[in-house]
Amino acid sequence: MKINDLRALSSDALNGKLKDLRLDISIEKRNITSTGVASKKIKIKELKKTAAQILTLLKERGAKV
Repeated sequence: MKINDLRALSSDALNGKLKDLRLDISIEKRNITSTGVASKKIKIKELKKTAAQILTLLKERGAKV
């Protein structure tokens, strides 16, 4: 997601999105480990980047993570 789209969301929505992203990251890592497919590493990088952006926005707002 783009940062402007994330800024439009509320803190509660960002927390929910962060929880979903963390779950997706763990699932993708498990899939890479079991199948050995390296093409999904790019997807993990994008998921981690979005999670970091959400954490930054939450800290700017002073919300609990």
